Amino acid sequence: MTTTSEPATVDTPLKKLVGEKTAKALAAHLDLHTAGDLVHHFPRRYDERGEHTDIRSLDVGEQVTVLAQVRRTDVRPMRQRRGKLLEVTVGDDSGGVLTCTFFGNQAWRERELRPGRWGLFAGKVTEFRGKRQLNGPEYVLLGEGGDGEAAANEEVEEFAGALIPVYPAAAAVPTWVIARCVRVVLDTFTPPEDPQPAAVRATRNLIDLGTALREIHRPSSKEALYRARRRLKWDEAFAVQLTLVQRKHRAAAWPARSRPPRAGGLLDAFDARLPYELTGGQRAVGAEIAADLSTAHPMHRLLQGEVGSGKTVVALRAMLQVVDAGGQAALLAPTEVLAAQHHRGILDLLGPLARAGELGAADGATSVELVTGSLGAAARRRALAEVAAGRAGIVLGTHALLYEGVDFADLGLVVVDEQHRFGVEQRDALRAKAEQPPHVLVMTATPIPRTVAMTVYGDLEVSALTQLPQGRSPIASHVVPAAEKPAFLDRAWRRLREEVAAGHQAYVVCPRIGDSASGSGGSGSGAEEEPPREDDNGRRPPLAVTEVAPLLAEGPLHGLRIGVLHGRLPADEKDAVMRAFADGELDVLVATTVIEVGVNVPNATVMIVLDADRFGVSQLHQLRGRVGRGSAAGLCLLVTEAAEGSSARERLDAVASTTDGFKLAELDLEQRREGDVLGATQSGRRSHLRLLSLLRDTDLIRDARAEAIALVEEDPELARHPALAASVAALVDAERAEYLEKG
Repeated sequence: MTTTSEPATVDTPLKKLVGEKTAKALAAHLDLHTAGDLVHHFPRRYDERGEHTDIRSLDVGEQVTVLAQVRRTDVRPMRQRRGKLLEVTVGDDSGGVLTCTFFGNQAWRERELRPGRWGLFAGKVTEFRGKRQLNGPEYVLLGEGGDGEAAANEEVEEFAGALIPVYPAAAAVPTWVIARCVRVVLDTFTPPEDPQPAAVRATRNLIDLGTALREIHRPSSKEALYRARRRLKWDEAFAVQLTLVQRKHRAAAWPARSRPPRAGGLLDAFDARLPYELTGGQRAVGAEIAADLSTAHPMHRLLQGEVGSGKTVVALRAMLQVVDAGGQAALLAPTEVLAAQHHRGILDLLGPLARAGELGAADGATSVELVTGSLGAAARRRALAEVAAGRAGIVLGTHALLYEGVDFADLGLVVVDEQHRFGVEQRDALRAKAEQPPHVLVMTATPIPRTVAMTVYGDLEVSALTQLPQGRSPIASHVVPAAEKPAFLDRAWRRLREEVAAGHQAYVVCPRIGDSASGSGGSGSGAEEEPPREDDNGRRPPLAVTEVAPLLAEGPLHGLRIGVLHGRLPADEKDAVMRAFADGELDVLVATTVIEVGVNVPNATVMIVLDADRFGVSQLHQLRGRVGRGSAAGLCLLVTEAAEGSSARERLDAVASTTDGFKLAELDLEQRREGDVLGATQSGRRSHLRLLSLLRDTDLIRDARAEAIALVEEDPELARHPALAASVAALVDAERAEYLEKG
């Protein structure tokens, strides 16, 4: 490895420090180009190994690292499955021997682990047929030479210290290569000016940046590592919170047209004709939104509520307030099925209030238009003319609303339903159709843990509906272990038939559409994302709607009226199927996750989710919210072949054990990469937020927000803190800042 004695700064190219070949590998495989990139490539965990171990003293179940020499290799076919097993016998100077086993066809490993090579082997000791072994151990081979220990003292020291950093790595750049590169860089690294204000560091008891960067890579003790991680987590949390607080501060100064309530208007008429009373939560949130709409600055509010909590009625009341004030409101839905459902539901709720220009229309009525990609040319021209002229006070649609040629007379409110289904650009394109920034209401039925709301939606005001309307029934959920107890699956189908016999309806949900070589579910609507086929690890492909429906029709559901719904159906066919199901003309709907949000059929009481382990926690919670929407109790059966005790089975057991969406959201967060939550996937950029845990660092995030609010109030553009402003820009780049702003 080529090195230089020149001082390294964050901007020094790695090729000057570690040599061109290694630098190329770091750039190509890990996107690391400068010394700053590398020192911010933090270890993902630390192994605690102590001194390397005498093989003869190993105990079964112990996590160990041994310094040993390869004695022989043996390759043989596996008995239970296809592929080969590589057994590598290693030994040390004490006379002890150990078998390292590697599964699968790995000829390259056999060539690498040739007899005579010394290495460090790390793993958990197991015993098989009286012989101690390590299954698939991590290892690093030391330099060539007769004396293994003398051949690579540096590698031994790096790998066998007290706290060994293990880095996010690639096959071409393993963790020990990264560790060597980090050591080279740190030997000459000059950290940048500490961006944290001295007062913040003192108040929050933070160590300096240079010490934190050194200790996180080469910790001198557990306490030093804790302090280093805490300081670097703070930098990440503070950068995000400063960005959000700045955005909120600037947005407060944007101009918007005030849309105050009007006595005797459509909103009052709607409230008078509602067949039920609003919940206390709906009234309280409605008052918050009404106050926001009445100001001369754009509302930017997140409305979250459990499935069936009545968010649509709250949003409709906000839209009517804007129409009463002379403006238009647009609701953006993620699928044509949901847009059409909203259209039908709103027309039913408004009745004569939505029939402007028709016989029987109420005084002052407006019209409600649906704009989707599948509209015929004549219907599209008519709808767009109504929108452009301002006669359509409420406009519902999918991403077709974003297209050029959809013009509003006076767009005053944008409602985004299930916002996580839309990209930043899509939401922004609709907002840009107004002359002044419109008011924005973002809705989600996916419960959001408090720290996620604070970190991802920190520039939005947050309202929550926690109370379910009267008449909603409880939903019981059970796991059906199809592989272990096939009789349970038979009972599930009989249970479905019992519900149909009682006059109710049912859903059967599959993770895949089927009849597609690519396994892609695109119909152009973004209706559903299909899990990838995972047969490379031995599992069969996920069950598909088009394959399951005929099997059910011929088998356990023979004689029932079965419909099929998925994202690749033509829009008119999707609408026809959904209408038939809603009107009771179908007993069973076999569908993909296209029914996940918004679909409302109160007579549906049972849902059977096949291959339930292929769905996420929040997705399952959303899906089961389609049943129990009427007076009869709901039943959700989660069918799986996942083994008892597996993480997939534990996840399903958790879903079955509670209907508390917030508890499940925290579980979901635990199991996902938090970088995704922070916008890395939406922006398509590599996330710089590496250490912060939205689940475990609640207090730190809360403290960072308090400091950010205080600092921005005193210095809105961070003009007196240029190093901090630069640090924020590096951690939360412009693209991610836009993502955070647009929510």
